[in-house]
Amino acid sequence: MSSTDLDSPATEADGGGASQAKQRAAENVPGLKSYGTLYGSSPVMLDLYEQIDRVAATDATALIIGESGTGKELIARTIHDHSARKSGAFVAVNCGAIPDELIEAELFGHEKGSFTGAVQGRIGYFEHANGGTLFLDEVTEMAPVRQVKLLRALETGTFYRVGGTELIRGDVRVIAATNRDPAVAVKENGLREDLMYRLAVFPLRAPPLREREGDRELLAVHFLDELNRQEGTNKVFSKRSMETLRTWSWPGNVRELKNAVYRAFILAEKAVELPHPHLMSRVKKPVTVGDSMSVWIGTPLADAQKQIILGTLKYCGGDKRRAAKALGVSLKTLYNRLSTYGDEESSHEEN
Repeated sequence: MSSTDLDSPATEADGGGASQAKQRAAENVPGLKSYGTLYGSSPVMLDLYEQIDRVAATDATALIIGESGTGKELIARTIHDHSARKSGAFVAVNCGAIPDELIEAELFGHEKGSFTGAVQGRIGYFEHANGGTLFLDEVTEMAPVRQVKLLRALETGTFYRVGGTELIRGDVRVIAATNRDPAVAVKENGLREDLMYRLAVFPLRAPPLREREGDRELLAVHFLDELNRQEGTNKVFSKRSMETLRTWSWPGNVRELKNAVYRAFILAEKAVELPHPHLMSRVKKPVTVGDSMSVWIGTPLADAQKQIILGTLKYCGGDKRRAAKALGVSLKTLYNRLSTYGDEESSHEEN
């Protein structure tokens, strides 16, 4: 899933206007299809669009499961924008970012003096989202003891503010998300089983970018097109960049891809070079600890051999005979190798 607006406001009530605008933007990239705030033309994305269309027409609770960076919030927002609640608020809450002792008060509100620091009453996210949609991201990060009141609110549509005695009835659709397998979270006591079933009335899977055949190139071009429009430029990807897009697995998913394109765009004059992220993140020098050396995966063979030879020579205190023996080569071979490295071994004292 993708959007040029991955970090949107937590509350939104625009009646779907942003969704329509993003659909028009996709028309500038041939072959790229969009649905609401989502982009992608791969079979798994087309299937996701169909599922969203079906659940959006209902008021069912949904649980979105997917890796970090796959756009789970965008799926939730698209469901909201295509539902009968689109004129109401869309409130996004990251459960993992709220301290455990405060999450109940944040969700349901609190009365004045209900706990230390509660100098005045405050309504919670459930009341803010009344008539709209409440998106609970990373719901498995909520402590099981706190999940009991959430379950009750989902089942009855009612709740109490912390320290309050008045039963409040809310009209809220809840969509939750997690980057963990819910069944595993239940086994590890990170999620109550009854809450899992209540949330997953309609489960949705946010596919990782590596499963979205053809979408990596289309999304990258879309991001670049957006940047060109914003900056008034006309930059294009190099051929090598397109190869990187196809061959890298993008474990950070759309978020990683978007940030990589933005970084490459800033550095480019005309042709946007997208370095292979795996190799780009590696330092050139090996890591040496005591008598061991770690050479980064992806290091060219000649460079790896050079690093091992120089590292061994340094470990042997510059003693070439000892280094040659350790490397399993003749002294002549070692001299020949060192001669090709020029002055890089000049600091090693010969014994």
